[in-house]
Amino acid sequence: MSQRRVVTGRSQEPRQRFAEELRTLRTGSGTSLRQLGERLGWDWSLFGKMEKGETLGSPEVVQALDTHYGTPGLLLALWELAAGDHTQFRERYRRYMALEAKAVSLWHFAVSVLPGLFQTPGYAREVLAAGGLKEKELEQQVKARMGRRELLEGKDAPPFRTILSEAVLRTPLRDVGEWRGQLEYLVGVAERPNVTVQVVLQSAGLHGLLGVDVWYLLLPEGRTVAYTENGYWGQLIEDAGPVVRLQKTYDAVRDLALTPVESRKFILRMLEEKACDPST
Repeated sequence: MSQRRVVTGRSQEPRQRFAEELRTLRTGSGTSLRQLGERLGWDWSLFGKMEKGETLGSPEVVQALDTHYGTPGLLLALWELAAGDHTQFRERYRRYMALEAKAVSLWHFAVSVLPGLFQTPGYAREVLAAGGLKEKELEQQVKARMGRRELLEGKDAPPFRTILSEAVLRTPLRDVGEWRGQLEYLVGVAERPNVTVQVVLQSAGLHGLLGVDVWYLLLPEGRTVAYTENGYWGQLIEDAGPVVRLQKTYDAVRDLALTPVESRKFILRMLEEKACDPST
């Protein structure tokens, strides 16, 4: 078993340090990229791109590498440092936004927060403020987020499906009026012909998308890319193998969710409960 090495000052450039460690471990084990791909079940080209710093890969891939090399937690820690590099995050997010703008179809899973495409200004403001944005930047970000909603409007709007974890709808805004307005807006958006909203209840149990929001974009040339994010990092995934695996996981979660009709009724019940709540 390889000895776990200390993360040194080289980690001041997290992405480069991560790629360097991947190359060192593989070459030290005498394994080619093709052999690594065969042993771990991923396309070998993904590992080549990770070693060049072109992509970070997903946590699933990095955990598999940690196990393979006998370095429990080392690569995942370096990956987290690289994923937390805000410069790289902005670059990946900008690329994602460019791809989203030209997508011909979108799928989404929300683990804790409504997708930006569905947010009212009040919801967006409270969510962004909770993330630490100051007033000037906060208002700029709210305005930008409202601009994104235009993607789902008009006759040429792409099909969009979202699966909302029940937790998303059980986490209200502090302002009761704003929260009611958000739920009403959600019901209205769900009635658009190009939009499908489903809810997966907590009683459905554990599934493969717990802990992370995922976006899937079908692009004009026919390929699909995925973008995963939580409150601290985002990762654009363009390699076919990981995207296909994520899509299969998404399909399994969709099978657990309420139908669109049942989901709409669930949201309407929440609105009724809020209207009858004596505290409001």
